[in-house]
Amino acid sequence: MEDAQIIELYFQRKEEAIKETDSKYGSYCFAIAENILHNTEDSEECVSDTWLAAWNAMPPQRPTVLRMFLAKITRNLSFNRFHAGNAKKRGGGELSLVLDELAECIANESDTENEYMAKELERCIRLFVRNLPEREGNVFVRRYFFTEPVAVIAKRYHMTDNHVMVVLSRTRKKLKAHLEKEGYFSE
Repeated sequence: MEDAQIIELYFQRKEEAIKETDSKYGSYCFAIAENILHNTEDSEECVSDTWLAAWNAMPPQRPTVLRMFLAKITRNLSFNRFHAGNAKKRGGGELSLVLDELAECIANESDTENEYMAKELERCIRLFVRNLPEREGNVFVRRYFFTEPVAVIAKRYHMTDNHVMVVLSRTRKKLKAHLEKEGYFSE
């Protein structure tokens, strides 16, 4: 079923929308959750929660790209579940590594807590990524949006792990410089 038809089912409030969404995007959303949580049960729950969140969001929202709309919901729910599970103790895993890698680019948490600033920062980063060369942008998004392990990214783009880490390091430095220029970070 085409995405536009699935979205229309949500707008008509037909439960078939969830079944079609799960059929088309279930494994995709599960992979996103699993990359963050590394727990099958929690990942399955996040996917179920994604369908509920999509049901509650449509209407009034009408996503232009359903796949990315669902990915963002799944990612946010997975991050929330990860943080809730690690509130007292920060665990290992890919998410901790990703957050540590990006920490050098973000000024401090109090700057991003403000909702307006967070949206502006998101816009700034999105524009930065869009202006990267295609492979560099893809590697960056795979690591920091989908939280894919370096080895998986290396295999996908026929690179060595070390090369991926060098690309990510250089891109983070570019991002930091970009954010400094835009006034989000200063030393």
